[in-house]
Amino acid sequence: MTGGFFITGTDTGVGKTCTAIALMHALQRQGKTVLAMKPVAAGCLMQEGGLKNDDALALQSHASLPLPYPLINPYAYAEPVSPHIAGAHNPVQLAVVTRQFALLKSQSDCVLVEGAGGWFSPINSGQSNADLAAALTLPVILVVAIRLGCINHARLSQLAINQSGLPLVGWIAVCTEPNMSYQQDNIAFIGACLAVPLLGIFPYLSVVDFDFLANQLDISALGIGCPPSIS
Repeated sequence: MTGGFFITGTDTGVGKTCTAIALMHALQRQGKTVLAMKPVAAGCLMQEGGLKNDDALALQSHASLPLPYPLINPYAYAEPVSPHIAGAHNPVQLAVVTRQFALLKSQSDCVLVEGAGGWFSPINSGQSNADLAAALTLPVILVVAIRLGCINHARLSQLAINQSGLPLVGWIAVCTEPNMSYQQDNIAFIGACLAVPLLGIFPYLSVVDFDFLANQLDISALGIGCPPSIS
């Protein structure tokens, strides 16, 4: 049975895309066919006749199979604002996303789905990333940006994920600041609070190296390859 994970973060700009690509590399090393999608993206630029998002393009380029861009990012919005505002003219429909996810799922061992912003960030006027994850019935991986305020953000995110009924199966610490004081102390405290596997710590990098980041991951806690979806 094919499966996947929903990748959410404590905020926007915390390293979800880098995390997704590093996870793709780690799973591909196990011989898995891994695809990824970013269903909703704002701040897209016109490229080759359509609106495209840099993060979604990166996911597309690292996938195990060549895929048409609209399958990876069905909702691409030009304005760099919250999707419920940017997409007022073409709001996200969960049924569209779930159909496209099913297509990816049928072609792969694992699909990684990157959310837009944090867990409760809106994707349309009435639904959030939490609703999207629930519609896809995927276990969740939480990306925590290690910076001032990260403990509160991580614990609130965990509480919200738990209340949704979806399993939080692991978290990844992304060091977004080069010289944060007591960085390791914060990571240790968050790990004790979350009480789910720490899948990896990504040190601050001025230039991203996905193979290096994949080496920082221990995905054994996720089981062999990917678990099935929870539906």
